[in-house]
Amino acid sequence: SPPEEVEDAGEPTKRDRSHLENTLKLNEEKPADDVAGVLQRLRKIYHSSIKPLEHSYRYNELRQHEITDGEITSKPMVLFLGPWSVGKSSMINYLLGLDNTPYQLYTGAEPTTSEFTVIMHGPKLKTIEGIVMAADSARSFSPLEKFGQNFLEKLIGIEVPHKLLERVTFVDTPGIIENRKQQERGYPFNDVCQWFIDRADLIFVVFDPTKLDVGLELEMLFRQLKGRESQIRIILNKADSLATQELMRVYGALFWSLAPLINVTEPPRVYVSSFWPHDYHPETHRDLFLKEEISLLEDLNQVIENRMENKIAFIRQHAIRVRIHALLVDRYLQTYKDKMTFFSDGELVFRDIVEDPDRFFIFKSILAKTNVSKFDLPNREAYKDFFGINPITSFKLLSQQCSYMGGCFLEKIEKAITRELPDLLGSLGLGKKPNVLSCDVTGCGETPKNRYRKP
Repeated sequence: SPPEEVEDAGEPTKRDRSHLENTLKLNEEKPADDVAGVLQRLRKIYHSSIKPLEHSYRYNELRQHEITDGEITSKPMVLFLGPWSVGKSSMINYLLGLDNTPYQLYTGAEPTTSEFTVIMHGPKLKTIEGIVMAADSARSFSPLEKFGQNFLEKLIGIEVPHKLLERVTFVDTPGIIENRKQQERGYPFNDVCQWFIDRADLIFVVFDPTKLDVGLELEMLFRQLKGRESQIRIILNKADSLATQELMRVYGALFWSLAPLINVTEPPRVYVSSFWPHDYHPETHRDLFLKEEISLLEDLNQVIENRMENKIAFIRQHAIRVRIHALLVDRYLQTYKDKMTFFSDGELVFRDIVEDPDRFFIFKSILAKTNVSKFDLPNREAYKDFFGINPITSFKLLSQQCSYMGGCFLEKIEKAITRELPDLLGSLGLGKKPNVLSCDVTGCGETPKNRYRKP
């Protein structure tokens, strides 16, 4: 049987943790960088230049993604996904050194984690009920209320006074059980996973060499991970429980079963090691496992260090989507006004437009505008639902959304996308105060580069 299930006859030897401390720089005092100042600027840009247009065109009803202040100031989030009993909770215990302390997450050979557990920093050990977490708007979890009370009972927060948690938040998820139907959980499991996936900075998908069956639940999960490939890291855990030859076979089998699910040109990074505190099994590739572990810790460190860049890039991407949505609604409204005559029935005229927007060149005309990529356009069907709830007559044209003092909504969001957010991004690299920068200095790099891809 794998070493996990062997009760300690004598206490198993513990692994040295110094590489953890060094790679994650847990003993270093962090320099007091101007994170608070940058976050303040970011919130100001969001509230003054992006939110007005978001509200005016009810973007939240299209994408169900409203950005709260808690989300702007939140720490990077690392999400652990995968089948049941592959060692997700043990891995978190190991990274934080929680074993044999009152804080440790419960682990075992059967499916043990039935909750979404958020492990975050706090001055002393404390457990927080999901209902309390969702009610606190200063935290970034208040939007989870929409998944209902049944779900909030399955959400739990644990505050732990740990150095690493000052800079990152971990989320442990219930394991995927292939023969279990989603409705049996009593809440929309896939929707909740999607909410966490959308907000995670790093996603660890953990596998156990003895459980490589890929079923419908796992396929569904990988469908939800589409578009987030650069954040995904695959972990083949408990690797020291196998002999070398077996491990190579399992590694090949894992790639073989995942290949159809991950549709990218380059394969995702797979880490092969055993993430728990006991020493590696004798006669296994200790050096390889240790190197793999250090690579994974470096990845984690990278996410922590790029926290502000990712935050700014995320808000900028959000702003681009809000702008496209506003341009589309404006175009639908303009077309409606052009088609209406004194004798027309407004509802019929608009139904025509919504049923076949291509006949009126609605999406094509947006592409003709500068800086809109066809890959960023939302789904046409989504607008049928959107206008089903929000009558077209409840919106104003973009040209009417201007005020003498405040300027025009569209101009403000465009300025945020092309100037203010890139300026803020540039100011991080130069270590200067954000407000003294202009595009001449930073070059306003349009797209932040993907720092997670291995060179």
